[in-house]
Amino acid sequence: MGTTTRSRPEWQVAGVVTAGFVVVLWAIEVVDVLASHRLDGWGIEPRSAEGLLGIVAAPLLHGGWGHLIANTVPALVLGFLVLASGLRRGLIATAVIWLLGGLAVWLVAGGNSVHIGASGLVFGWLTYLIVQGFVDHKPGEIAIGVVVFLVYGGVLWGVLPGQPGVSWQGHLFGAVAGVVAAVLVSERRGAAQR
Repeated sequence: MGTTTRSRPEWQVAGVVTAGFVVVLWAIEVVDVLASHRLDGWGIEPRSAEGLLGIVAAPLLHGGWGHLIANTVPALVLGFLVLASGLRRGLIATAVIWLLGGLAVWLVAGGNSVHIGASGLVFGWLTYLIVQGFVDHKPGEIAIGVVVFLVYGGVLWGVLPGQPGVSWQGHLFGAVAGVVAAVLVSERRGAAQR
């Protein structure tokens, strides 16, 4: 008797991947607390050779439970929506936001600072979702973008300098990278290249 493999709907896979990512963030913070927050030094250190590794590590690290809690719900909601809109596209968009946003922070942010936290990803996912429907000319995606903007748009003020200890550069360049990602992975662009 042969076995048949039924693939899960893409939205379910998106939910599992997003929840798994957030579980990893919480597990890393547990390790960080047990290590007396020594992992936080692995963030992005602008224009230092060691700081380049922070581009990969920074979104996984948080400056304490309050920082992680503040990023958890937006990461769950926005991360899920990005992946549910197309798993492959969402993963590529996430990689673009992660790497491009981090590289920009590394190049531009002030010296003697370490930038950590998933908020750069959150800002990137936010702008990606807001812009994606307009880039693809898809009414359903535009509607999702409008709802996302109405619910989370107020956080975009976080791209401006202001609150000490908050990486507005991470927010700003994450948001810019989200727009770039929406253009790079747009369905219309893919169709034009084919």
